Amino acid sequence: MLSSISPLGERARNQRWWITVAAYATGSTLGGVGLGTALGVVGRPLATRLDRAALLVVAAVAIVGVLADRGAFGLRVPGPRRQVDEDWLARYRGWVYGGGFGIQLGVGFATIVSTSLTWVAFTCAALSGSGATGALVGGAFGLTRSLPILVTARVRTWAELRVVLARITGSLATIQRITTVAHVGAIVAAISILATDGLGVAR
Repeated sequence: MLSSISPLGERARNQRWWITVAAYATGSTLGGVGLGTALGVVGRPLATRLDRAALLVVAAVAIVGVLADRGAFGLRVPGPRRQVDEDWLARYRGWVYGGGFGIQLGVGFATIVSTSLTWVAFTCAALSGSGATGALVGGAFGLTRSLPILVTARVRTWAELRVVLARITGSLATIQRITTVAHVGAIVAAISILATDGLGVAR
């Protein structure tokens, strides 16, 4: 994706990079908002039944997610193995494939799920029991997922693009550590809230 939707790639297709990226970010955000809203509404009965104990479910999903991201016990992050259809690049205008790719990434599960944080985020949306809160969670997820496309903004030559992509590849271990920290943060936050409320955790 980063190599395809770069200033160089868009120029080669006679498209404007900023238009494609704007459509991509918008599509990703709206995709997340749509799924988050739906999950928040559909999950309302379960969230009501669980009440604050829903936080335990979030913590459990995050714990399993850490193990799956690390490949512990043979676990892997569940989800489709497909990527976006890059034939769109030659078939449609930039804002069309930008928006289309963005929506697919924003809904989280239409393409390969690279981290279990996707599951954690949308579990939070579902167990919020609110369409508005679900929309906020999903929108934040979708927008955040679209931001890496900006790393190629200043690329002007193919040599520069190769350097950027090599740096990204070299930072994968760091990204995995950041993901683990995010998981731990979700677990600690959920348990801390329960402990504060005294629902069988602190009292």
